[in-house]
This record gives sequence, C-alpha cells and structure tokens, in this order.
Amino acid sequence: MPHPEEQYLTLLRNLITEGDERVDRTGVGTRALFGYTMRFDLSAGFPLFTTKRIFWKTAFKELLWMLSGGRNIRELLEQNVRIWTDWPLKKYRDATGEQVSQDEFERRIMSDAAFAARWGDLGPVYGYQWRHWPTYDGKEIDQLQQLIEGLKNDPSSRRLLFEGWNVAQLEDMALPPCHKTYQFFVCQATNTLSGALMQRSADAYLGLGWNIANLALMTHLLAHQCGYAPGEIVWFGCDVHLYLNHIPQARLQIEREPRAFPRLHIKRKPTDLFSYRIDDFQIEGYDPHPHIPADVAV
Repeated sequence: MPHPEEQYLTLLRNLITEGDERVDRTGVGTRALFGYTMRFDLSAGFPLFTTKRIFWKTAFKELLWMLSGGRNIRELLEQNVRIWTDWPLKKYRDATGEQVSQDEFERRIMSDAAFAARWGDLGPVYGYQWRHWPTYDGKEIDQLQQLIEGLKNDPSSRRLLFEGWNVAQLEDMALPPCHKTYQFFVCQATNTLSGALMQRSADAYLGLGWNIANLALMTHLLAHQCGYAPGEIVWFGCDVHLYLNHIPQARLQIEREPRAFPRLHIKRKPTDLFSYRIDDFQIEGYDPHPHIPADVAV
C-alpha cells in the first residue's frame, strides 16, 4: 500500500512536469495546476510530512492564534513566530521608504504598542473572520462557536462549516485567505469526525505541508471537544502552484522516501476549543528528513 505522503510527492512531480508556467502577483512566477485532492486517515497517523522537516510547533501556534481571532503579528512574535512579518514589513517599507531590517521592525513591534497597533495589524484575516464575522447591523458572528454547537447538537447537519472569504473585507486584509472554507462530517455509525478544506490558492512547496497539518489538528481538536474520534481529512486545492525558485528544493524532496507518520497526543482537555496551549500537544515518533529552506514570495 503506498505511503499517504506519496500523494504530495506526486503533486510536486506533476507541477514540475505539467504545471502551466505563469506570471503571478509576486513577480516570481509559478508552475500551476487547477484541482487536486488528497485524503489522510487520521487513525493511521498524524499527517506531518516526513520528506522534509515541518516545524510543527510553529504551525500549531499559528492555528491557535487563528482560533483566538488574532490579527496582529505582535501576538505571534511574543511566541517567536515570525511567519507573518513579511506582509506588514513590506507595507511599512512601501509607505515610509525606510528599508528597515526584519529584525529591527520586529523589535519595534515588540517594544512599542502604538507602533504595533499601527504597523503590526494584518487586518481582518483568517481567525478574525472565524470569530468576528461582521454583520450588516453591526454585530459579529462567532462561526467556530456555532460550529461547535452544531457538532454537539445537530451532527447530521450539512452546515457544519466556517468560511474566511469575506468579500466585503478582502481589501482590508494583508493577505486574502488561501485556506478559505472548512467543512466537517460526523459519521454516526463510527462516532468519528472528518474534516475537509477547500483551498483557493496553495503554495505547494512552502505552505501546503503546514495547511495539511493544521487541518488535521483542527479536526483533532474539534473531535476532542465534541466527543468524537478523529476520522479522516480531505484537502481540495484549486490553484495549486510551485514557485519557480522552489523547483530545485522540490526536486530534492521528491528523491526522498517517506517515513512513518507520527502520532498526536493531546495531554489535556481544556474547557473549550479556544483554551488549548502549545504545551498541550506532543508529537510522538516524528523522524523526518532534514529541512530544506526556501524563500517566501510576498
């Protein structure tokens, strides 16, 4: 039986050999395919890719920040998570003309609350939409709380989902949501919860491994809170692309043999979905190949 990670390696091969070469908004260029699906059985292991190291603590911290409804990079920098700095840093440089280094920009964010409020704000991104979707009458909808109530009280519903693509606020976001629509399914015969993600834009080399891991974590956490066992996750990619400057790294990764997926152990059950901490998670048996670095395209 093929290793489940082969789905991802096949995607990388197809992007290199068959992807449509295009000029993208970053100017770097990509090879892209439209429409790709991967499935992972969570009972068979946690889908943390092994052909290069995924820094899972950083990925999980990002998801916990999203669950909190956060929108400022200061909240991430306090946890030594720097993956969102590129966008507000570019905005600051473009607006002021000051070619400040990333280290100096982050130091100002951490030391100056007013500077952080002005320049660290990402706008109503991801978690803000999940927790604070604005209504036309000035109220807010907590989509995640509604989802939890549905999973507990109406598990056969076909409306067990949440959405990040708020058309009215896209221009206010540092980056419109790439992983945009999540939906969940309770199999009452097995008492399992499965999760699906429709991703409109997928950076196949740098981002996709994180997206899969966080979809799996989200499904685990919802199952943990609502009394289900984890089922499977299904990932649907629409515009799936490989940046041209990532092709050498992808070729190296394709040559590697996948190793056994690890297991996720959740050490405690907090009172609600929004109270998990990074120390609550333990990844057991993760033995990846070495990390292969690559630059992010902004």
